[in-house]
Amino acid sequence: MLFHKITSTSLGIGYIGKGAGTAAAVATCLVWYFVHPDGFNFIPALIVTGLLTALGIWSGNIVETIWGKDHNRVVIDEVVGMCITLLWIPVTPVNVLLGLILFRFFDIVKPLFIRRLESLPGGWGVMFDDILAGIYANILLQVIVRFIIR
Repeated sequence: MLFHKITSTSLGIGYIGKGAGTAAAVATCLVWYFVHPDGFNFIPALIVTGLLTALGIWSGNIVETIWGKDHNRVVIDEVVGMCITLLWIPVTPVNVLLGLILFRFFDIVKPLFIRRLESLPGGWGVMFDDILAGIYANILLQVIVRFIIR
């Protein structure tokens, strides 16, 4: 049980209370930036993102029985959504910051069917709304990076 609490709260970030989702997304951005200082290596990033997704679904199922549906302590979904946002994006401070802003927008506002995914059962509902928010943020960030920032 302790393993799932630590995992779902992303090493305890979820316990900070209000703003925990944003704190987890910021922490993810910092780790992403410092792990990839000289550029981007897609395969390891994709593997880590996939493993975190599976772990989030598993832990989300477990902690839901303790804390209830999609409790605000659970922030591994923000970590995964932020990772998805940054996949295939050149790692620069500007790109990472834009990714953070776009992901948090989609995660908070929940447009374009994102909110519907919250109704999925257990860890699936916890994770998949943030996964879709990350996908939308990534698509928009790809457009910005390719055609606006260059």
